[in-house]
Amino acid sequence: MKSIEIENEKPNEKILNTETKGTITIEGDYGVLKFERRLPHPKEKVWKAITDQKEIFRWLPDYKGTFDGYKGGAIDIVNNLTGSHVTGEILVSDLHRVFEYEWHISPNSAFPHGEPESLVRWELKQYGDSDAILTVTHSRLTKPTALIFAPGWHAYLDRLEAILNNQVPPELMRRLAELKELYSR
Repeated sequence: MKSIEIENEKPNEKILNTETKGTITIEGDYGVLKFERRLPHPKEKVWKAITDQKEIFRWLPDYKGTFDGYKGGAIDIVNNLTGSHVTGEILVSDLHRVFEYEWHISPNSAFPHGEPESLVRWELKQYGDSDAILTVTHSRLTKPTALIFAPGWHAYLDRLEAILNNQVPPELMRRLAELKELYSR
C-alpha cells in the first residue's frame, strides 16, 4: 500500500489516504468489484459507519432515503446525482463481522435496464490490537455497470475513511474524475 495526498476544499489542508485500488473481475457478462482497506479503527467504529443510517449518509452524501442496517431491514434510497433508485433487503447482519444486502437499481436514464441482481458485502476482521481490515465486495453486476461503479466505490471508501479519521472527506465529483483512469479498461 502506498500513501497519496488528496487536496481538500480548505486551503493548506490535505487528507492522507491509503490508496488501495480495487479489483474488477469480469466473467462473461457479469463483474465483481472487490476493495480492501486497513483502517486504524476498531471494528465496532467501522461497523457503525457502514450500518447506521446517519453515518452512512455522511460518506454517501448524494443518496437520500431509508437504510435499515439490520437483518431483514430494507434499503430504499435515491441517488440525487443520477436519479437512480436503489432498493433491497439486508440479507446478513453478523455484528462487527459481515453485513450484506441487495443493491437493486430500477431502470432509469443512467441504467436503462436497471441492475436487478447485485449484492454488496462488507466483511470486517480485526488486525492487531486496534485496526480493522474492511473488505467490500459488490457482485452480480453487469459488466458495463461494474466498470462504471469501480471508481465510485473507491471514492466512497475514500470518503468513509476520511470521516472515520475525523477529516473532511474529498469532494465526490473531483475524486471520481481523479480515479476514472485508474479503472479504465
